[in-house]
Amino acid sequence: MANDDQDDQDERRPLLQNGHVDGGEGGDSRALLQFEEKDGGNPRQWKRSKKLLMVGIIAMMSILSPLASSMFTPGIQQIADDFETTKETVIGTTTGFVVMLGLGPLVLAPLSETFGRRKLYLICFTIFALLQVPTALSPNIATLIALRTLSGFFGSVGIANGGGTISDMFEPSERASVFGWYLLGPLLGPTLGPLFGGIIVQRLGWRWIFWVLTIVCGVNTLAGFFYLKETYAPVILSWRKLKLEKEDDMVGKYHFEGEDNRPFGRKMATAIMRPLRIFIQPIVLTMSIYSGDYGFSTEQVGLLYLGPGSGFLLAVWFLVPKIDVVYNRLTASNDGKANPEFRLPLANIGAVLIPISLFVFAWTIEFHVYWLVSIAATVFYGIGQVMIMNTVQNYYIDSFEKYAASAIAAGAVFRSLVGGVVPLFAPVLFEKLGYGWGVSVFAFMSVAIAPAPVIFYYYGKRIREAVTIELR
Repeated sequence: MANDDQDDQDERRPLLQNGHVDGGEGGDSRALLQFEEKDGGNPRQWKRSKKLLMVGIIAMMSILSPLASSMFTPGIQQIADDFETTKETVIGTTTGFVVMLGLGPLVLAPLSETFGRRKLYLICFTIFALLQVPTALSPNIATLIALRTLSGFFGSVGIANGGGTISDMFEPSERASVFGWYLLGPLLGPTLGPLFGGIIVQRLGWRWIFWVLTIVCGVNTLAGFFYLKETYAPVILSWRKLKLEKEDDMVGKYHFEGEDNRPFGRKMATAIMRPLRIFIQPIVLTMSIYSGDYGFSTEQVGLLYLGPGSGFLLAVWFLVPKIDVVYNRLTASNDGKANPEFRLPLANIGAVLIPISLFVFAWTIEFHVYWLVSIAATVFYGIGQVMIMNTVQNYYIDSFEKYAASAIAAGAVFRSLVGGVVPLFAPVLFEKLGYGWGVSVFAFMSVAIAPAPVIFYYYGKRIREAVTIELR
């Protein structure tokens, strides 16, 4: 862990390999803390069963917040009647929730890179679970909108930090397959929400949606207190440093790579700004628009729920593991040097399937073709969406590995803003244009952005090297 071997010829080599740095002029005589080859404290060395249990808990957090965004959709008319307001006003509660699902990670992701993942998960999801109680008791529509919006912020913690946690625990060569199962959470949430919500609203009334969420979120949060462990390496090493310095009764004897000793205020300001700095990168800005364009339809424009859900499962089971296969083969053919762009080839599956499925769905609905054809189209939409989301988010992780959570948060901004705004104008769009041309608007958008994976596969590395940003 702390190795005292020295090398006077090269100051960086001892820092990274030998565990000690030259104490001469301009040097650093502190011992370097780092994970050993078989270090039980290194999350990447944990047993696979332990890591998958943690992924399961985080995936549940990630499914419950989008589930909450769509679960009360079947009760919109009932809520409007109870509060003597319009359906459009009630839809505003979903808009606030979904927009905060996108904005919340801009704060929560960098905080996890400062204070650790576990602390953020437990604090935020505890608050999210507790907020369901006053939401169930809301006396008017204004209270409901305010509480739903606040819930969206705290509920975004699973989406904000899930990718970062997976990056902490899994090597790049195996990451995409695991990430695919985690990604089912935010994808299946909006798909399953209306199904469960419809049953609850019909049998118990809309307020029971939030009582059920209170129970389920509470159980999952309790599981988090018992089984979630800290995974962010700089935080784990900082704890190790404090323990060793206390035992040796000598402050400043150790340090670790990436240690940030700046004043708290400056460190926090940098952390909060980090996702925004990443977002303005051409890679993230373009690819977030890409995935945002494809993230609109499962909930927002009423695509049939079971179709996309089946597509999600088929893609995760059969196609997502191939992302790692392609990545490893391209790395091997590149003399063992991995590039983030090696994640992108299979994104082209989504680039082809999504516009085709949207056009088919649009015009089979418009001309009242047999309903099974429309559902089949949404299955292929679901497959395409998983391939886009998985490849793009793994591309973010590989490009900004240490700050993976901030990178994913930056990429989620546009997607969630689109998800929050589309329900407001989609009814008018369909009323003016009909379902054929209305849905085709989104299909044409997907055609326009479809070349993005090919462009970034060939030119992404050049763009990343040309556009550098300071994240610390």
